[in-house]
Amino acid sequence: MAKTYRDISPEDFPQVWQRPSFDDLLACLKQLHIDPLIWSPGEPRKTSQENQENTARSRRLVISYLGSIVSNALQWIKDDDQRELIWEEASRCLSQRCGRAGMGEITRRWPFQNRQVPFELIVREPPITGDSLGHKTWGSSFLMAQLLDSLTSGSLAHLLTPGRRESLKILELGSGTGLLGIAAAAMWQAEVVLSDLPEIMPNLDFNIGQNRATVERLGGHVSSGVLIWGAESGNDAKFSLGNRFDIILAADSLYDDNHPDLLSSAIREQLSDNPDSRVVVMVPLRDKTTSRLAAQFRSNMNDCPLPLAVLEEHTLTVQDDWGDDDDDSQAVECWWAIFGRQRA
Repeated sequence: MAKTYRDISPEDFPQVWQRPSFDDLLACLKQLHIDPLIWSPGEPRKTSQENQENTARSRRLVISYLGSIVSNALQWIKDDDQRELIWEEASRCLSQRCGRAGMGEITRRWPFQNRQVPFELIVREPPITGDSLGHKTWGSSFLMAQLLDSLTSGSLAHLLTPGRRESLKILELGSGTGLLGIAAAAMWQAEVVLSDLPEIMPNLDFNIGQNRATVERLGGHVSSGVLIWGAESGNDAKFSLGNRFDIILAADSLYDDNHPDLLSSAIREQLSDNPDSRVVVMVPLRDKTTSRLAAQFRSNMNDCPLPLAVLEEHTLTVQDDWGDDDDDSQAVECWWAIFGRQRA
């Protein structure tokens, strides 16, 4: 029977001083992979982490063990390709223990329960480097996606009736990896357009493609287009008409000083003038800066010829995997709100 290395102390792993066989080392390393975490709303990070590695001490021992393999010449393994594979696997396991920023490309499976049928979306996240924040699936996107089903019979019921949703036009701004917009198409059985910057589109289109069959099986449709907030050129032609979308979604789109102005302007340009149209926004309040940006955005939405007022607002807590896996301080309060046209 094969040994289960997750159930024993790292001190009992095959050690380099024992000169273990290639097969034994590889079997151990394969079991030390950490699957990307997916949290449900309100689930403590600690609970999720304990499913991966039980204690900080165990984690330190595992890191030390992996380091001993990466730094060893492995001369007793004669095959060069086998040595390279061992180093590669050990390095991958190390990067997985350095938080999301230290990982390379990952693929996550996101489960959803709705009143129709449970389904799963598969989302690829390329390596996160520099300012490529659109390549990460933020916890707020998953949290907001899980609210979509309740909105069907709640605040958006007037738009999502069976006879109306077929002609409904829905836009997600700053889609990133696409989780929220793809989930909306599947849950609402409607057409959703996802948008982002040109450099984000290749991965966004990839994720749309690999989930298209799931979305269409559930009765939805999803497409995409480049939309650069504040730009007069370079945008997809589908956005040139303006004021045509009945629902606009945006999650975690405020992280720079000019974003409240840019996001509110993009919403005013694309949202239908129909009094029934709605905007659903979620903003993680990570610090004083993001709280200030959220307040500025809210003010901007109300300060225009056709003001958009907050019709409903709430706060929820979400978890994110940015930084060190040992860090238990990743719980973030999110403000989310539904905006609509103020009636005269």
